[in-house]
Order: sequence, then C-alpha cells, then structure tokens
Amino acid sequence: MGEQLVETDNLSKTYGAIAAVDRVSLSVWRGEVYGFLGPNGAGKTTTLRMLAGLVRPTGGSARVLGDEPGSPRALARTGVLIEAPRFYPYLSGRDNLRVVARYAGVGDRRVEGALEAVDLAGRGGDRYAGYSLGMKQRLGVAAALLKDPELLILDEPTNGLDPAGMRDMRALLRELGGRGHTVLVSSHLLGEVQQLCDRVGVISGGRLLAESTVDDLLGQAGLLVRAEPMEKAREILERLVGTSNVAVADGALRLRTGPSKAGWVSRALADAGVTLTELRPLERTLEEVFLEMTDTEGTER
Repeated sequence: MGEQLVETDNLSKTYGAIAAVDRVSLSVWRGEVYGFLGPNGAGKTTTLRMLAGLVRPTGGSARVLGDEPGSPRALARTGVLIEAPRFYPYLSGRDNLRVVARYAGVGDRRVEGALEAVDLAGRGGDRYAGYSLGMKQRLGVAAALLKDPELLILDEPTNGLDPAGMRDMRALLRELGGRGHTVLVSSHLLGEVQQLCDRVGVISGGRLLAESTVDDLLGQAGLLVRAEPMEKAREILERLVGTSNVAVADGALRLRTGPSKAGWVSRALADAGVTLTELRPLERTLEEVFLEMTDTEGTER
C-alpha cells in the first residue's frame, strides 16, 4: 500500500478513571483520504490532538511522518485544524493568514492560493470578527494548507458549513488526495465519510472498532424479498442460507447473500408454491454498519 504516514500502536489517553482513548491502533497511508468516524465524544479529537503533539499519551505510541508527534520535522510537513479555529478578531482573514504564514516560515506567498482553495478570496479583506461560523471553519482549513503539507489532520472540517459549503469542502479534500496529499479527517457524518474517504476507522467509547476500506466495511450485498405467505418464505430461505442470514424488517425478508443467488432464491420459493412479489439487490449503508458496531458499546467518552 506504499508508505505509512501515521501509525499508532495501542495509543491511549486517560483522565483520571476515564479512558478517553483506549488502545487505538490505526494506520494512514500516503495519498489516501482516511476517515476517522465516530459520534461526538468518541475520542476522535483526543486522538488527533495526540497525533499533532498537543496532548501526551498515557500509553502506547504513535509515529507521524516517521517522527514523534509534535516534533519540528513532523510539524513542518503537517497541516492541522483541530476543534474550532482561533484567529485575531480585529484582523482580516487575509492578514490572519499572513501572521500564520510568517510563523510557519513560508512568508506571504501561499496566502492567496490558500484563500482561493477554500473560496474565501473575495472575503479575504473582511475582518475575522464578521465571519460566519462556516467562513471561520474554511479559514482554519486555509491556514492548515499554507505549508502545502504532505499530511493534513482535520477535525470535523465541514462543521458549520451549509450544504453547498460541505459539498465544496468534500470536493477540495478529494482534490487534495488526488494531488498526492494525505488527509486524515474526523467526522460524525456517515454520509460524508462514505462519499469522501478511501478507508475508515470507526471509533466509539475511545476504542477503535474497525479499520478498513468503505467497501469492505459495508460487506457483502444482500437481497430483499417480499413473498406470500411470509412465514413459509422465511422457513424456506432460512433452510437455504441459514437462520442467522435471514432477518425481517419493514414487512420484508433481508438475506445476507450475494445478488448472484437471486435466481436460486426465486426457484426455491416457486417450487414451494410461495408467491414472490419483490426480489431485488439490497446494499447496506454505512449508517447500518455503524449502528451495528456501536449498539453494544457503553457511554462514549
């Protein structure tokens, strides 16, 4: 898969008796958009803060771009936006970026490009105090882009954006991934992650529940069956595919079996005198998978 830019091994952070992050082991590879998915309070921000060197772990280890998190060499090649961005309220967006650029050692040369990338070039002269929440969020992303970083660590970058702004932000992140940047983005929005990311890590209650591609996470497609009489159809299909692979929902049978088995299902029902009224492929959504994973988890941290 190429080069690993972020790697954690049993990374943990406790606050007293509370385990905010509990033995998280994840990996982010060069050039991918990695979605760190979990509900609010799941441990996403604490994990990202440790990767940025803002918080020290209480257990485990992490490497970012081959170095310790927060080391000068790692930070020089990383752009970070964690939680709500903070800027000088009396300065314009453009002047705020100039301040950040000088601290980052890149001067003013990247300021205009960063403003254009987040669609703020026309409002760059306005005072930050007058920005909407969405504009403030976009300016935070612009600041993260100033160093033209190899790795972007973004905590809920679409927070506060309207639907059009969310769409534009997703397009920007996909473009950055396509240009060779690596993006680690946290989100609690399932649809956003499904549209945007190459791979996903699912976290709940401080624990990493799964890490895989979106397609692998969704798993095998299924079949939806409507037939009469329903109970007889259910008995037949349970014998065919196994009891654990048949579920009843919304007046239909849901089968965990590939669409290629549709003809097999149709023949079995017809041979038994069952009337088939609907048979179609059924794909799981990321929301269904996520709810399955988190259903038995305790209170999120």
